[in-house]
Amino acid sequence: MYNLLIHSFVVPPINLLLLTIIGFFLISWQKQVGCWLIGIGVVGLFLLALPIVGGTLLFWLEELPRPDEGRPQPLAIVILGGDAFRASAPQSKPEVGELTLERLRAAATLQHATHLPVLTSGGIVGEKMPPIADLMAESLQADFGVQPRWIETSSRDTWENAKNSAAILKLAGIHSIYLVTHAWHMRRALIAFTHFGLVVTPAPVPPAEAPGFEFEAFVPSASAWMTSYYALHEWIGCAWYMLLAGVSA
Repeated sequence: MYNLLIHSFVVPPINLLLLTIIGFFLISWQKQVGCWLIGIGVVGLFLLALPIVGGTLLFWLEELPRPDEGRPQPLAIVILGGDAFRASAPQSKPEVGELTLERLRAAATLQHATHLPVLTSGGIVGEKMPPIADLMAESLQADFGVQPRWIETSSRDTWENAKNSAAILKLAGIHSIYLVTHAWHMRRALIAFTHFGLVVTPAPVPPAEAPGFEFEAFVPSASAWMTSYYALHEWIGCAWYMLLAGVSA
């Protein structure tokens, strides 16, 4: 509930809708302020509904720094959890969601090529759901023939993914890893994992293509709001993690 409120007030486009509503309430006794709030909210909502805007924000996010050539060889693969769900059937079991499955597929391909040990990382993501790291481990073994060596089940966010995974891996003498997550999430994950002393080689799920300039890219759509939300959530998260890393350095 607390995180939901933070997202509503901090991450666009939800906060732009709230800004517009506040503007309508203010306009009767603070006309200029109300009009400004409505204008900012409406223009912001329109821009973030354009596929070209959300796509560009996501593309910039996926442009990762080039790894240092002299970094040590990775000795493990860390996979970050994403989503999970429980089907509506009465006897249905919880399963990994589409985003998580994409990460597992990419990690399994990497593991079959390198034969490195695997760590799944992720805590509880929903009410009456098991830790997502457990669901990931089950899917890895059943669907891809990969048995994780470590399962980290207590983290609540990417920062704790990094902190808890680093603690487990350092006990095994491992300081250099492949990190598997989506390309749009990798930048924030790199800040966290590097802060906790791991040398990271990014192994992202293949990123989307760069946004084109065809006519459809300038036609507002509801799906573009979701793309913009993901991108802005990550950019804000990157800024927050850089602040955390600087404060706790």
